[in-house]
Amino acid sequence: MSYSKGVNASAATLTKLRTGESRCPYSGMCVTCLDGCPGLCEIGKSAVRGKEVLYPQPFGKITSASEKDYPIDYSHFNIMGTAVGAHGIEPDPDKAIFPAVNLETRLGQNGDLVLDLPIVIAAMGSTNVAADNWDHLAAGVAISGCGIAIGENVCAMDPNVEIKDGRVVHSPNLERRVKDFQNWSHGRGFVAVQANVEDTTLKVQEYALEKLGVEAVELKWGQGAKDIGGEVKLNTLERALQLKSRGYIVLPDPTDPKVQEAYKAGAFAEFERHSRIGMVEYESFMARVEELRRCGAKYVFLKTGAYRPADLARAVKYASDAKLDLLTVDGAGGGTGMSPWRMMNEWGIPTVYIQALLVKYLDRLAAKGAYVPPVAIAGGFTLEDHMFKGLAMGAPHIKAIGMARSALTAAMVGKNIGEAIKSGKIPAEYKKYGESLEQIFVFACELKNKLGAEAFAQLPVGAIGVYSYFERLAQGLRQFMCGARKFALDYITRDDIAALTKEAAEISGIRYIMDLDAEEVEQILG
Repeated sequence: MSYSKGVNASAATLTKLRTGESRCPYSGMCVTCLDGCPGLCEIGKSAVRGKEVLYPQPFGKITSASEKDYPIDYSHFNIMGTAVGAHGIEPDPDKAIFPAVNLETRLGQNGDLVLDLPIVIAAMGSTNVAADNWDHLAAGVAISGCGIAIGENVCAMDPNVEIKDGRVVHSPNLERRVKDFQNWSHGRGFVAVQANVEDTTLKVQEYALEKLGVEAVELKWGQGAKDIGGEVKLNTLERALQLKSRGYIVLPDPTDPKVQEAYKAGAFAEFERHSRIGMVEYESFMARVEELRRCGAKYVFLKTGAYRPADLARAVKYASDAKLDLLTVDGAGGGTGMSPWRMMNEWGIPTVYIQALLVKYLDRLAAKGAYVPPVAIAGGFTLEDHMFKGLAMGAPHIKAIGMARSALTAAMVGKNIGEAIKSGKIPAEYKKYGESLEQIFVFACELKNKLGAEAFAQLPVGAIGVYSYFERLAQGLRQFMCGARKFALDYITRDDIAALTKEAAEISGIRYIMDLDAEEVEQILG
């Protein structure tokens, strides 16, 4: 079985092979490389455009996720149902119905951070695709009562940011992002501000806590898509010089006169801005958590990426010792606005594997009587069956599912259909439902009644897309839970799923389907 699809060609990098599917399985090259070919594969385009081909294209318009076919993923597990009893509700057919399933979840040391649905939107940072759709996404998350994190680099990428004595004192972009959530919040969910190395240096979280009314902050070690700092493209020399002056790594060096000359001559059209990698250390981590709490942080989170097992153990241990309010673990295969494409496919621990390790480490903490932080698992989750499996595999520790690309997709589609309705150019697939907002969006009338006509008129249309998508997930998850007779999230257990292969069972610790219920079967059959 080949685990790497399109090694030398991918839609993500706008590359393709001359021989199509006829390729060498380990190099990915065409089985015959022809002198005379224009070279549209990864190697060929790299011979012309070099490091530009490292990244998914076109930047700022797309999000990307790994296309690697990992040996084990969540499709290698099935959800188990039962015909007996009910947990969390009276076992009465008139009462134990799927709309009665409670999807509320609680985060925080004391369980006082309440989400209406167990969904956390992993941080959306300074990439154009996130910035261009943020108001739709944030409003949709807020009206759904879920959580969202504002990602790294937003302040320093703000053209109008004010920095005095090395710290941010005003950032219109960050202020707007926070308000895009706060203006639609009804007291459930959260908006958190994340920070990387540069953000910490600029005191971005302190600014958010002191000036913007933010209560939650997130420390960032990394994400599942890459093991380096964040990147964006810069399309003007002036912007490159500005970001260089704010302490970022900018390639090629915009202060070099020869680089400036090459840019003006059209030798290249874009600069790259890169963030630094962090250096994790126990004492400084604990000190930073306390510093943020002294600055007014009611909730402190940590997000870590698909690093090696020892780093996952550090994340679990540090989160426990610091009594963090949420630990988000992001497995490889997750999404990005911009990460090196091959890195996305070939780096890190895939989500099933990292969750299996995570459960072992959290169980060890619990066995010792240590504080076990609420945990969110992220990395490719998009639909209700994924959510159930993620919650079950990590039970009882997993309190939420982290998402990013799918929610952004819902926001973008909602926004685009809203614009199509305004222009009268509605796609045929949706025009069959009608021509108004209320006719086309199935939850538009419900939201209009919920928010009031005046507020609904101000709601970014993409938010309706996010709300509708989340409602689909909610009903699908309720149906799975009802079938398993689990009427609240706390009742989900690891034996609510079964491994379809012995390898999946060995990796995850979830019982092989042919061994499931073996003891109970013996009792029943006598």
